[in-house]
Amino acid sequence: MLHIDEEPLGGSRHGISAPIAGAYEIDIVDAIEPLEKEWRALETDALTSLHQGYDWCAAWVRAHGRAVTIIRGRSGRQTVFILPVEIVPSYGGRVAKFIGADHSNINTGLFSADFVADRGFAEQLRVALRGRADLLLLQNIPLIWRERQNPLAALPMVRNQNHAYQLPLLETFEATLAQLNAKGRRKKFRVQSKRLEALGGFDYVAGGRPEEQHWLLDRFFQMKRERFAAMGLPDVFADPETKVFLRGAIDARTGEAFPLEMHAIRLKGQHDGKIAAVAGISRKADHVICQFSAIDEGIAAEASPGEFLFWQMISGLHGKGVSLFDFGLGDQGYKRSWAPVETDHHDVVLPITARGSLAGLAYRAITRGKAYVKSRERLYKFAQRTRRVAGV
Repeated sequence: MLHIDEEPLGGSRHGISAPIAGAYEIDIVDAIEPLEKEWRALETDALTSLHQGYDWCAAWVRAHGRAVTIIRGRSGRQTVFILPVEIVPSYGGRVAKFIGADHSNINTGLFSADFVADRGFAEQLRVALRGRADLLLLQNIPLIWRERQNPLAALPMVRNQNHAYQLPLLETFEATLAQLNAKGRRKKFRVQSKRLEALGGFDYVAGGRPEEQHWLLDRFFQMKRERFAAMGLPDVFADPETKVFLRGAIDARTGEAFPLEMHAIRLKGQHDGKIAAVAGISRKADHVICQFSAIDEGIAAEASPGEFLFWQMISGLHGKGVSLFDFGLGDQGYKRSWAPVETDHHDVVLPITARGSLAGLAYRAITRGKAYVKSRERLYKFAQRTRRVAGV
């Protein structure tokens, strides 16, 4: 496995001078709508994460109704960066985090190609956020993403305990499979196909009308609720705002790009109409991310419908301008079996106040502790069992 490891609505505006890497200024905008034009211009960069895309953030803001704090950098009339954040209570203080941070897999911010961050960048961000936040905490950032260094790498960071896993899509599906154990992968597929056919067959559902996708999303919520309950864990999709947000992401499709699209394996025969596996994927330019997936463990589990669904999705994306399928954050066996690329993520931890310094120390300690536990298999399994018992 290749391992990438690089360390190191109308709102008011409040401007301050911030001369770094050339003369430009930083201001704070308290709503997303006034920035839509310049925001969409920056997000045309193919390497900008879809999680900082305007439609993704707008869906989150509409669902949660929280105040936002959009950090904008300008050089003359040109906007050179946007960091879309919201202030949330955490670690005993006010923490500025990327909008929708708890449901994002990769974050980059939005930067113009000619923006260069120097040593003054951190201090200017502190000045901009003074009186608003105690800590700037920007999580899940690859320092180098597809051969480009992120300007946020100039800020104080800690390595995140989670890595992300990607599969490059080559010219043909056969060429893509050649990066893996192609023989074993094909054998698994044949076995899964036979087992599904023995149950009466299946349909592969890829997208569809919004109402159909909303129904699949509701089915996903049900599957995850049952799964989390069986494991004794809290349901991270339970709150109404998250459900509204994801439905809004489905509805925000623009052409080939989409914040969220539902895919599923729908059974025929004795389980006609039942959903054996479901997943939600997002696309920006040539990058597709699997945001979430689930299976119905009560039917067709022996056919490994989740693995079968990934085969269908990945094979179906060939010839459609996609060059990277991203399995997202978290180390799981099925991801490693599909993904030859592993990417380290880092978190910006920039204190604004004395309270933020204490919060930052706590966050660094917790993150490093989690990384230590995850790096030791027996200790990690013990922690997982303890978590299930505690229900946290």
